[in-house]
Amino acid sequence: MKTIIYKSDTRGHANHGWLDSHHTFSFASYHNPERVRFGLLRVLNDDIVLPGEGFGTHPHDNMEIISIPLKGALAHKDSTGNEHIINTGDVQIMSAGSGLYHSEYNASLKDDVNFLQIWVFPKKRDIEPRYEQKTFDANERKNNFQLVVSPNKNNGALWINQDAYFSLTELDNGKKINYTVNIKGNGIYIFLLNGKITIGNEILETRDGLGIEDVNEIEIKALENSAVLLMEIPMK
Repeated sequence: MKTIIYKSDTRGHANHGWLDSHHTFSFASYHNPERVRFGLLRVLNDDIVLPGEGFGTHPHDNMEIISIPLKGALAHKDSTGNEHIINTGDVQIMSAGSGLYHSEYNASLKDDVNFLQIWVFPKKRDIEPRYEQKTFDANERKNNFQLVVSPNKNNGALWINQDAYFSLTELDNGKKINYTVNIKGNGIYIFLLNGKITIGNEILETRDGLGIEDVNEIEIKALENSAVLLMEIPMK
């Protein structure tokens, strides 16, 4: 097993006034040659956007883009005709494929929105652009892994154009939970949304990340009430 830890206070940081963003991997003006990606996971941005502000219309292509609001709501609009509000509890995925334009704004005029913006390289290039979002019941992730993104189209998760699996769990203090890799050779990236956990000899605190390669199964133990995003990612 090979691990790499990304402490929350070592992430790239950019505050544009309307946007306060932390970058786990190199993004925009933040460039760290040792932190470009983890396998095919290219971007993990932790964004806070002020009320009424947001990202104007801009292009994407050949990238799987996942948005997970942690607090507040996002207003999404794209060139394929989709126009939706993404609320806390929802997960959104967009296959940019052969190319599209989209915008994302804070849907509120009084409250901040905090969301994760995640990019994964696609399995097949130049597919027809597609959009999907779903509301997931938080009760189903209590001391249990709730699958929210999957390469399979019939298991209740959002479909991704890649052999990747995203799961959420909320653990009570003292609880242990095991995760087994779905596809041999995939790596695991843990992003601790809040709380304190141990994985092997590593202790993670809020917004810390841990990449794990060459592993088939891991055990997570909560040292306090904790919320975890686990991403199983192809390494090449």
